[in-house]
Amino acid sequence: MTGWYQQQIVAPGKQPLAVLFFAFVVTFLFIRLSVRMIRAEVRWWPGNVKPGGLHVHHVVFGIVFMLVAGAGGFSSIGGVTPWAEIFAGLFGCGAALVLDEFALVLHLRDVYWSEQGRTSVDAIFLSVAVFGLLLIGVAPFGVNDVAVEGAPYAAWNYAWAVLFNGALVVLTFLKGKIWTGLLGILLPFLAFVGALRLARPASPWARWRYRAGSRKEGRAVRRDERHRARWVMRRKRVQDTLAGRPG
Repeated sequence: MTGWYQQQIVAPGKQPLAVLFFAFVVTFLFIRLSVRMIRAEVRWWPGNVKPGGLHVHHVVFGIVFMLVAGAGGFSSIGGVTPWAEIFAGLFGCGAALVLDEFALVLHLRDVYWSEQGRTSVDAIFLSVAVFGLLLIGVAPFGVNDVAVEGAPYAAWNYAWAVLFNGALVVLTFLKGKIWTGLLGILLPFLAFVGALRLARPASPWARWRYRAGSRKEGRAVRRDERHRARWVMRRKRVQDTLAGRPG
């Protein structure tokens, strides 16, 4: 295991990213445990931070951590071990705290335990997927697969890869497939599939291209209903297990 870590993580210079990923996951699990203990009114748990009666949300601590980590990372010691790993871990902690209250920031009110609060858990899940893909060496828009070392016009290869795969991602977004589009930035095949498949009924693409009462609109509605019945409910069960059920 040590040899694998040295070869796959340390040698390619991915140790700060690995520390960030680990800190992000651990911080999210801890903060969700904390808020669930507070919600259950467990007496021995420390509880909320309320200096002078003001409830300080943990997104505030997350912003501070991210600012300190960002400034440190750009400083003269930011790229030197162990500071690179320390700043990366601090950034991971801060990012987890901020995204855990992403719904609160988005709606500008405390929706943590409401149905709207699920947006925060979605943001966490998506971030874990992105960090994990980056850690295993995936590059945005598939640019690490198009250039051959020493080949002429490598810059054009990069440009065409970004333009082509970027267009697929935009088309996927227009079809209302947000998760597929975001992951498609790192996995172009997902964006390709999302661009080809039917749009979701409420998406901009469906409003522009599917006439009311048309066959395509009917197929899109039926597929969306099957998708929600099959995947959305499963995702919500996983969210409730890890993060607590809204109420």
